[in-house]
Amino acid sequence: MTRLRPHGEALWIADGPVVEFYGFRYPTRMAVARLARDALFVWSPIALDAALKAEIDALGPVTYLVSPNKLHHLSLAQWKAAYPAAQLHLPPGLAEKQPDLASGARLCGDMPAAWSGEIDQACFAGSPVMSEMVFFHRASRTALFGDLIENFPEEWFSGWRRVVAWLDGILAPNGGAPREWRLTFFNRRKARQALATVLGWHPHQVVIAHGDGVRENGEAFIRHAFRWLA
Repeated sequence: MTRLRPHGEALWIADGPVVEFYGFRYPTRMAVARLARDALFVWSPIALDAALKAEIDALGPVTYLVSPNKLHHLSLAQWKAAYPAAQLHLPPGLAEKQPDLASGARLCGDMPAAWSGEIDQACFAGSPVMSEMVFFHRASRTALFGDLIENFPEEWFSGWRRVVAWLDGILAPNGGAPREWRLTFFNRRKARQALATVLGWHPHQVVIAHGDGVRENGEAFIRHAFRWLA
């Protein structure tokens, strides 16, 4: 069965295994963008197996391995071992959390020249707990969100977990960042600056790691998810 699914021009997504996070089941999702010279930009890589690797290798050389935030690291070392020539690009806090990945380049500064003109990025800062890099793939007009937008189908959780997820503000159609993370953005000016950058891209599609993104009206979807920041 094919794991990679086309998601617009030169963009593919694939769903990975469910992982446990504080007693809750989280689906995982990655995105792969093919850039100039067939270089592959792999965002939030999921667990790698032989079948998925074969599909990836058919697209081109894995050149960049990127994590959106310090929580999305579970499979990075596995991918780096499989593709030793690939460049690691790490968000704030991940190198300190995972010293084995410390050799990776740091994000949240200047735009890497390697993908300038093909992928844009914005650093959501302002929280001492969570920073996240949001990316925009120009060719497919797709924004990529890790945990700043979670949008689970209502039936994904049951019992008390569904109640907690509803209170946390992560159930469709009113998903967003988990409420406890929203409360840690003490410097909302920085977060609003990043949001303005993202909205300025005018995304058509939105891919998120946990839950349902959208294939159209992406800008409106993002505005609704960040109503807490307005």
